Order: sequence, then structure tokens, then C-alpha cells
Amino acid sequence: MKVLIVKTSSMGDVIHTFPAVEDALRNRSDISFDWCVEVAFAGIVALHPAIRSIHKVAIRRWRKTPLGGATWREMAGLRHGLRTGHYDLVIDAQGLLKSAVVARQAGAPIAGFDRSSAREPSATLLYQRKYAVPRDLHAIERTRRLFGLALDYQPDLSTLNSGIVPPAGGLPGVEGRTAFLLHGTSREDKKWPVEDWIETARQLVSRQFTPVVTWSNEAEKRAAEAIAGAVPDTVLVPKSPLSEIAAILGRSTLVIGADTGLTHLASAFGLPTVAIFLATEPGLTGPRGPFASTLLAPAGGKVTPAEAVTEAERLLALRSEAPA
Repeated sequence: MKVLIVKTSSMGDVIHTFPAVEDALRNRSDISFDWCVEVAFAGIVALHPAIRSIHKVAIRRWRKTPLGGATWREMAGLRHGLRTGHYDLVIDAQGLLKSAVVARQAGAPIAGFDRSSAREPSATLLYQRKYAVPRDLHAIERTRRLFGLALDYQPDLSTLNSGIVPPAGGLPGVEGRTAFLLHGTSREDKKWPVEDWIETARQLVSRQFTPVVTWSNEAEKRAAEAIAGAVPDTVLVPKSPLSEIAAILGRSTLVIGADTGLTHLASAFGLPTVAIFLATEPGLTGPRGPFASTLLAPAGGKVTPAEAVTEAERLLALRSEAPA
């Protein structure tokens, strides 16, 4: 049975889908999976060894030039690629009108959340199979339940495994324990002050960790350079392709990160991961993993570097004690 997964964005949403893939592979040996995703996150999907073909969309770019010739050619190419996949079923795991429209291009039956469960109820007008999944569950569990209903099995929710492995690579010339500090995030109100990242790096160095930072835009570059300048033992990784960052991240000893996609990736790798949430609630979309934890800033308060480092060390100890 050939199944196409449609989960185009964002990075965290894509990562939240991997446990559902693992469930299906354990319960249905007859199934193979392809995936349709935003081009920026194709490298993330490729981390799962069971995904055979990846169809890339550029919806964010297409919206800027909806009448452009290049846009129409790319959309036609997507439709052709999906149709030639000859899928038995498409699972729209996103529940948005845009994802439902993409799913329809495959010309196969579409399964998705029902009207009371989908993020955009209008998307369900394009589905042939609709399933009720409570909206007050974490996104990972919602997706796992959807896949189970669509593919006729009961997921074992007592376990959690993403099935992804870091790509080849790493941090050359750096030995010992590394701590990746994921300071960059999309919104200003989700950012931990640079001074707190600097203090975190100092405390990690005092505990014989090598802090690692990187950046993807000019604002993040300034923050990364400030951390590395204040704490010289910090390794500053220049702006790099996502696959290279994933390779370094996946071989880190521990991770402390803001509410950002790479923090979700670290937890999916099974790394000791501390997520710092300042302006958003982690309840339904926060990082989940066997050694992941979230520190939520109290009303009128803050998360301190000491709290973050102490929690990271606690998770690291738990991992070292866990059965192999």
C-alpha cells in the first residue's frame, strides 16, 4: 500500500509526524510512505530512513507570485509528480485548506481530521475519509491517532520513537562534551536575552562542556557572536545548510534551546533537551522526547541560566542511567 503524507510545514510540525510513521511501520508491514513538504524542510523529512520519495512544494514563495509563469510550471510539475506516484491513500496530517488542496493533486482518496478536529474545517470538504481526534491532545498524539484510524491499527501511546537518525558529519576538531545553544527563534517575545545565553555558556564551560552556537540571519549572527565573544570557549558555527546543522546537533551531548524547530529536532533525536518557553504555551506543541523537558517562564518572572543548566544536567544523568 502506497501512502502519501502531506505535512508541508513548519519544522516542528514535520518532526511531530515522525512517531506516527514509526507506529505505522510497526503495525503495517505492507505500507510504504512518500511525503510532500515545503522545500525548506525536505532535509528534515529525509532524516527518516523509511521515507522513499519526497515531493517538494514552495507554497510560501508561490503566494508571492501567484500568476507568475514559474509558479504555474512548478505547480504543474508537482501535480504530475504526485499523480505518477499512483498512491492508494493520501493522509493530510496538517488539516489546513492549503494542505488539502495539495493532497487533492495526487488524485487518490484523502484521509484527514473531521470537521470538529481539523485546524481549518473547510479542508475537510476535500477529504473522502474523515476521523474525529480530540483537539486538546498534543500534536504528536493527534497525528498518531489519525494515522491509526486511517490505516486501521491502534498505536501504542505508551512509547515514543521518532525513528530519525542524524546525517553524517559533526563538529571537526572538537572533543569532549558539547552543549548546543539554540538561541534563535522567529519571534522577539520568544527570545531569551543574550545576557542569559552568555551566562548559560559560562556555567556550561565551568562544568566542562563546550558550548556551540550558530545563526541563520543577521540578528542571530549578532547574538551568536556576542555569546562567543563573551565566552571564548564557545564554538561559533557559521551559517550552514540544515543538514550540516542537524549533523552537529545530533552529536551534541545536550541541547538548550528556545521555542524553535531545531529544539524539536534535538528532542526527536533523543538528546537531553531543555526547551525555554517565554511567550508561548508548550502544552499542545512543545518538544517531546525521552529526555526532553520544558522550562516555562512564570507570570512576571523568568527562566534563569542556572535553572536551564541544572535541568540539562538532570536529563543527561537520566539518559546515562537508561537501558541501552
